[in-house]
Amino acid sequence: MDPNTTSSRAGRDSKEASISPPPPQRTGSASSLHKSGHVINHSHRSSFAENLRGLPPSPRNQRHPSFTQAAIQELLNHPPAPRQHNPRFAGRDWRDITVGELVSKDDVSWVEMDTSVEDATMALLKNTSSNVVVVRENATSSIPISTFDYNDLNAYILVVVGLAHPPEDLVELYDTVAKKAQARISIPLRDVQPIFRKESLIILQSDDDLAKAIEIFGSGIHRVLVTNHNGEVIGILSQLKLLEFFWNEGVNFRVIDDLYPKLLRDVGVGSQQIIAVNADSPLTEALNLMNQEGLSSVAVVDNGLNVVGNISTADVRLLTNSTSLPLLQSSCMHFISVILTEKGVEKGKDSFPVFYVNPYSTLAHTVAKLVATHSHRMWIVESASPSPSAPGTPSLGPTVFVPTPSSSQTSLPGSHFPSVPPASTLPGSHLSGRLIGVVTLTDILNLFARSTGLNPADPSEQRARRRRSSSSSVRPSIESSRASLDIRR
Repeated sequence: MDPNTTSSRAGRDSKEASISPPPPQRTGSASSLHKSGHVINHSHRSSFAENLRGLPPSPRNQRHPSFTQAAIQELLNHPPAPRQHNPRFAGRDWRDITVGELVSKDDVSWVEMDTSVEDATMALLKNTSSNVVVVRENATSSIPISTFDYNDLNAYILVVVGLAHPPEDLVELYDTVAKKAQARISIPLRDVQPIFRKESLIILQSDDDLAKAIEIFGSGIHRVLVTNHNGEVIGILSQLKLLEFFWNEGVNFRVIDDLYPKLLRDVGVGSQQIIAVNADSPLTEALNLMNQEGLSSVAVVDNGLNVVGNISTADVRLLTNSTSLPLLQSSCMHFISVILTEKGVEKGKDSFPVFYVNPYSTLAHTVAKLVATHSHRMWIVESASPSPSAPGTPSLGPTVFVPTPSSSQTSLPGSHFPSVPPASTLPGSHLSGRLIGVVTLTDILNLFARSTGLNPADPSEQRARRRRSSSSSVRPSIESSRASLDIRR
């Protein structure tokens, strides 16, 4: 065959391949051409790229992403745990379930009013299921008169080391308790009751329904004692345990389950009134802040207001022996590293709990994190919009209050610690975002209550009751900046 003819034919084939539409997918009839003896010219094979010419653009290129890259990475790092449903609650209306079905007598640990604070602390450390011990008058009594928890332990530690801010009418008591503790004199719980700022002791009977419990919790009460008809305490129901129940059994309660796919910004839960502590501040700032404000945890932020960690009153369990007291003068960031190390020892692996969400997080994602971390609150951080058509999270533009630590603050001997990298260099600050709000267990349970036709009281009343006296030295400064964001450093 003439080479020129072959070259010309190949050119025509190439030109036709470039302008003609791509061949249809092969079918059975097309394959039969080979069987009938037809010969196909393979002098030029159309490339994959050429076959795609002229096709319309992929709709994927125009699709708005449903998740940001950060959200996808977070989901990969922290996949939600599968929910285990209890068949005995299947098909039942949640209002017909009693509080007695959710509690266990194993969660109840007793101490007496004359029990020493040290022995009460040991009982508290052992009771990991409810993180509280019930106080009665004596060993023969079955009537609860108070409780002892980590908020109380935090208040006691601050008094003992002389770092508390007592109201004027309790200055003498604080001094007496501190002197006795330093002299290793046993101090009964009875003597330190005025130091503890207790919320109302609420008691429900075991046959009370969950509607009553959720209305109480949605009003800001953190826990209730459950008794039988003889007045004996048979269990302790907390906000977290109730939320855990709704999360695990939510599929059986459609009104509540329908809320889970909604975004935080759409359901209107959470607050922009935030109190946080700078990562480089002494740990005592965080402990005093929680004690004065009646909080169970505070966010730890860097200089850019990025959330780098979380400190709770439950973490004071790491301060219950004399060798750990120098930690009080370490930075909050150093204490967070101690917490993470302790969690790693307990679980046998590195642990970096995630205590933040963003306005585009679903309620289900938020509840799952609260349950997984056993936290009372999640910090809301600023996030870019997940879709180009939606506006980004609005910036708060908060008034930031940064008081200078007092130079007269009591120092503890042996306060020498290994160097800790700046908070801004830690992975948590890059994975989170700028702090703009907070959502609590109370907020979510209040939403559940209102969504099901209940009328919980205003939670702010309980929050105000838990705060310390206005005679505290830090109270005027905090109140002056409470409108948005308060950062202690």
